[in-house]
Amino acid sequence: MCTRGERFVQSIEDGRNVWLQGKKIDRLGEHPAFEGTLQTISRLFNMLDTPGEQDKVGFRKEDGTYAHRAFLVPYSKEELTSRSEAFHYWSSATNGMMSRLSDYARSMITGWYGARDQLSTLDPHFSAKITTYYEDARDNDRFLTTAILDPQINRASGLDDDKIAERFLHVVRETSEGIVVRGAKMIATGAPYTHDFIIFSLLKLKSDHAKHAHVLIVPANSAGLHIVCRESFADDRAKEHLLSSQYEEMDAVLFFDDVLIPWERVLLYGNTDAVLKLRENETANALAYHQTAVRQIAKLEFVTGVGMAIAESIGVNSFLHIQEKLGELLTQVDTIKALVFAAEGNAKPDSNGIYIPQLSYIHTARNIGTKLYPRAIEIIQQIGGGGFVQAPSGMEDFYGPISKQMHLYFEGATVSAEKKVQLLKLAWDLIGSPFGSRHELYERFYAGDPIRGHANQYLEAKHSHFTDPVWNLIKEGSKY
Repeated sequence: MCTRGERFVQSIEDGRNVWLQGKKIDRLGEHPAFEGTLQTISRLFNMLDTPGEQDKVGFRKEDGTYAHRAFLVPYSKEELTSRSEAFHYWSSATNGMMSRLSDYARSMITGWYGARDQLSTLDPHFSAKITTYYEDARDNDRFLTTAILDPQINRASGLDDDKIAERFLHVVRETSEGIVVRGAKMIATGAPYTHDFIIFSLLKLKSDHAKHAHVLIVPANSAGLHIVCRESFADDRAKEHLLSSQYEEMDAVLFFDDVLIPWERVLLYGNTDAVLKLRENETANALAYHQTAVRQIAKLEFVTGVGMAIAESIGVNSFLHIQEKLGELLTQVDTIKALVFAAEGNAKPDSNGIYIPQLSYIHTARNIGTKLYPRAIEIIQQIGGGGFVQAPSGMEDFYGPISKQMHLYFEGATVSAEKKVQLLKLAWDLIGSPFGSRHELYERFYAGDPIRGHANQYLEAKHSHFTDPVWNLIKEGSKY
């Protein structure tokens, strides 16, 4: 009998069009660019059937089986906290290095489902559609990701330019079965492994841009859908590349070549105001953004561990300037932890009775995270210095003609030569490899434009809370 993880791997061999280096990949599980990551995801899925782990990442449904807690609608602070604990456990299993393990997109679907009665004002069919899909995704372990950005063609132009409008995803016709769409979307992280894509636009669409206004759930094996992958950063030499061999999520651009989206998967269509309101739904955004902040904790904890291990292995952990840097890494972890705790501690039920974390703290965690992670990587570089580029090309040298010299000259202050080299290689995967560079870029921009993110916090704040004491002081002072 197949495990849950094995069923997942089998389920994505469904005829989808995954393109890598000009070739269509027919068996993802056997291709070196995807094999290691699929094994990782398979292990994660198996947690839901593993005693001792299933209660940490899942919740028991009425039929007695487990579903991932991303599908749990939290009607109490305790249930919200249980979601957070599951996110952290799930993310820590990949050392925070896989950012789109489906729990983000699943949380968005869960939020829409929880707010379905409220959102039915946007479309009378919304409640039935989201309920059907939510239950199917929850009960069948559907892996989900988002693709909400438009292709970078000419950022100075917009949908009023026909050349741009025709390449941004849009509806070309309606049929009795659904709508037919054409265009492209980016950046779909985890695209080769997903069952379904959540598709919408981040643009503030005008009323005359109705053909671009839609919220869709698109099966990855849809006819005419092409998943075009970037260069793979996976490396099948696991001992040499511990991170990139297991955690290469892959990013992709999606080409929609007249793809039919069945009506039951068309959540909204043609109404620009309705699309904007669904996109800004607080319930879904709070539950999804919450996951990103929790994941950030796991990642920063891992980076901190790497920094400490390097400092100890080369005997610099007693130096004051190194201790200061390691202390900075610890403050990063505690800062994001404190923001998540504050968001959960100040959670209140929304109009649907769903407990959601206070978004101001989540927004802060996401915004400062764009600066914390690059700084964390810089600290690792400063601690290890030139040691990262002294590591030999492979571990084979420890067993060849120069074995004696390898053990003599690569020995660490607290670890053997082999352990030190393995550590340096792991750290290089994190800070210097294509895999590591992708992660730094991702953390800078995954939450959107960081400048706009900070600006939005200002625009959404209650300004009088901060300015009233200033003007009151001036008013009182003028009496003297």
